[in-house]
Order: sequence, then C-alpha cells, then structure tokens
Amino acid sequence: MNRVYNFSAGPAVLPEEVLREAAAEMLDYKGTGMSVMEMSHRSSAFAEIIEDAEADIRELLSIPDNYRVLFLQGGASQQFAMIPMNLMKNRVADYIITGQWAKKAYSEAKLYGTANAVASSADKTFSYIPDCSDLPISADADYVYICENNTIYGTKFHTLPNTKGKDLVADVSSCFLSEPMDVSKYALVYGGVQKNIGPAGTVIVIIRDDLVTDDVLPGTPTMLRYKTHADAKSLYNTPPAYGIYICGKVFRWLKARGGLSAMKERNEAKAAILYDYLDNNKMFRGTVVPADRSIMNVPFVTGDEELDAKFVKAATAAGFVNLKGHRTVGGMRASIYNAMPVEGVRKLVDFMAKFEAENR
Repeated sequence: MNRVYNFSAGPAVLPEEVLREAAAEMLDYKGTGMSVMEMSHRSSAFAEIIEDAEADIRELLSIPDNYRVLFLQGGASQQFAMIPMNLMKNRVADYIITGQWAKKAYSEAKLYGTANAVASSADKTFSYIPDCSDLPISADADYVYICENNTIYGTKFHTLPNTKGKDLVADVSSCFLSEPMDVSKYALVYGGVQKNIGPAGTVIVIIRDDLVTDDVLPGTPTMLRYKTHADAKSLYNTPPAYGIYICGKVFRWLKARGGLSAMKERNEAKAAILYDYLDNNKMFRGTVVPADRSIMNVPFVTGDEELDAKFVKAATAAGFVNLKGHRTVGGMRASIYNAMPVEGVRKLVDFMAKFEAENR
C-alpha cells in the first residue's frame, strides 16, 4: 500500500486507524451481517452509532446542556440560507467578511433581509483578520456572523469579535475540533465535516435551545427548520448515516489521543515547523499576517507562477499531493488537519528545502 501525504483542503486526510477500523467493519458491522452503508437509520444498531457520536462530541467540546447537536446534510453552504431563515427575526444581520465563504454567506443572507458588512479584509486579499474590538454593530441585528478559520486564505480569528451583546454565529468548518472552544460564546456554530472530521456529506450544527423554534421566516421549508431536525434527533429523514458513523470513529480517535487540548498542542507544533521554514528560507513565503495565521491551512508562494507550478508538480511526484493553492490566491496551500501526522509536515519541509537548493 502506498499512502500519499494528502494536504487537501477538503475532502481531506482522515486518521489511518479510523480507515482501517471502517474497512474491517465494511461487510459486517458488529455482527449485524451488513455494512453501516446498508443499515436502516431506524435500526437499534444505527441508533447506538448516532447517540454515541453525539455523546462523544458533547464530551470533546464540553457542550452545555442547553445546546442541541444536529447531524445534517447540504454541507456548510446550505447553512448560508438556513441560518437567516431561522434566525433573522428582525430581518437584519451583521457579517464580517474575511474570505470567500463569509462573502457567500453574506450574499445569501441578503435574500432574506438586510445583511450589513461591518468589517472586511478584502482590501488585502483577505490576508488578515480585521480589528473587531469596536464594530458598528446594528442595534436591531439578529446575529453577527463570522467564518472563524478561512480555508482558502489561511487566516483565523484568534480572538472572537466583540458583538456588543448580539448572538454570534460561526462557520468553523476548517478548524472544527482542532482545539478546545467555549461553545457558550456562540449562539450557533456549524461546520462541514469533510475537512477535519469525516467524509463529505455531513454538516454538524450546534445550536442554543432558545433558537430552536417554530418562529422562522415565512416560506421556510420543513427540511430547513432547525426545530424539525432537533425534535427528530437528526432522524427526521434518512441522515448521512455512513458519514455520521465515520465522524463517531474520529471523535473516539480524538478522545483516545487526549482530547482537544492535546490536539491543539500537536497542531500548533506541526504548524510551527512549516511556518518556521517559511519565515527563514529564501524561496517561499507565507501570505498571511503572522498574528492571524491559521494552524490548519497554510498558503504560501514563491512569487513566480512558473516556479509555483514546477514545485506543485515535483511535490505531487514525490507523494505530497493537493498542494496547489486556491485559484483566488494562487501558489500553494498545505492543509495540515488533525489527521496529518507531524512526519508529513517535516517531510514536506525537507522536500521544500531540497527544491529550493535545486532551483535557486
């Protein structure tokens, strides 16, 4: 077997132990004589899978009792509409624009009411997080929205914005479970799992109880109401069953490795290896203001598009795959999620140093 080092931003690398466990259970899950892929979502075997998964993520994040955990479909992009449909009671919301996904969420919210861009880092290609200590928060805003970690641009809110008492809503798709977080600081937090937790097709929403109501915008479809899914414990319709099963395995994998505090230490150590090299070599440079750097997504460039392309091609041939940067940034991007082993980052840096020496 020849496993590559997969630096994809998503769908992304998963823990090898989890993949081996799933492979061993593929034809017969715990004596049921069938795969989880074939199993009824109404069966007792699947009830145990989804209940254990919820219990484990609650433990990992210390989720308060007054928050619901929902396993949904539609990816993070469906939440761009679902959030205003359910939360925009006054038809006003404030958005902080720090990248493409926040921008898309902001555009979608405009379909349902007044969406205000109260801060943006578009002026410098989203290479920093704007000062959010004293924002012009709207008096009648229903919530303030952020994308906490910006997958494409490699920035991260290391300090949450001052929402001046308004509810905070956050897309955490690319930093989900990479470090501890205080869920009580958010009204709603959500993420597509395909970056750090599981296979594409599942989105996890953590929402405060008082926001799970029938008081939604007129015309909101039954399937796009949080209450529909909360009341049915994520089983209103057939859920992304296999995705939830893999997420549950990843939750247990995280617990076995010391939980999110231990994971944060490992992730910071991995990121430091790559950033230290980027800050001290003569060919490659990072594109993000150091104070706002993500420990999950690391964009970098040489400053020469042809050299960037040559590097990506050589890296791919050497087993370092999916390093090409997003088209809006160019260059390269290494996504170093929880499941990327530290030796993968060390070997990437060694390869970069070798490439630099050979292409000066």
